[in-house]
Amino acid sequence: MEPLGLFDVQHVQVWLEAGGNFLLFALLFACGLGLPLPEDIPLLLGGFLVATGKMHLIPAAVLAWCGIIGGDCVLYHLGKKYGRHITKVPFVGRHVTPQRMEWIERKFHRYGVWVVAVGRMFAGIRGAMVVAAGATRFNFVKFVIADGLAALVSGGAFMALGWWGGRKLSDNPEEIVRRIQPYKEWIFGIGGAAIVAIILLIWWRHRRRAREDAEREDAKT
Repeated sequence: MEPLGLFDVQHVQVWLEAGGNFLLFALLFACGLGLPLPEDIPLLLGGFLVATGKMHLIPAAVLAWCGIIGGDCVLYHLGKKYGRHITKVPFVGRHVTPQRMEWIERKFHRYGVWVVAVGRMFAGIRGAMVVAAGATRFNFVKFVIADGLAALVSGGAFMALGWWGGRKLSDNPEEIVRRIQPYKEWIFGIGGAAIVAIILLIWWRHRRRAREDAEREDAKT
């Protein structure tokens, strides 16, 4: 989704410089609900503003993550309430097509938590994935964990790139966004692979711990 004229890089930069960390939170929260602005733009600009000393890293990173997850949680509960009828809800629904919902629901039934981990990385299916998670009553705790890990990786990557661009590439944020955006699908792909690896590690450690507990119980008997 391309940003509308009102949400171009220059406008977003001006807003973030004026509103700071809380506007970063608000923009990312609204992105999750269908604001016609790719979330990587405020993330890149947030990193750039940290690099130029106009934002502080910790509050910017924390509020950015909370904005991403907050918007997704609201969308999850809207999906839980309205199901497929969410496509008729103004503003939110126009970004989630019935065909995409059906496709994501089939993937949920087949792959479960993996859909959340990987789906958050891709703008084309992100909203539909979150809505489908709610509509199918996917476990909310598992959803938040997988979605939160994915947001940590993808959001952190774009903020880091914005910071690096501000330090190494240019003092013009539009130039930084222009040079980085062609590679964002690669960034999301690498991030998705990282999240899958993290979840596999958690699953493996859980299985190993369960097996060790079972062996100790057997030894007692």
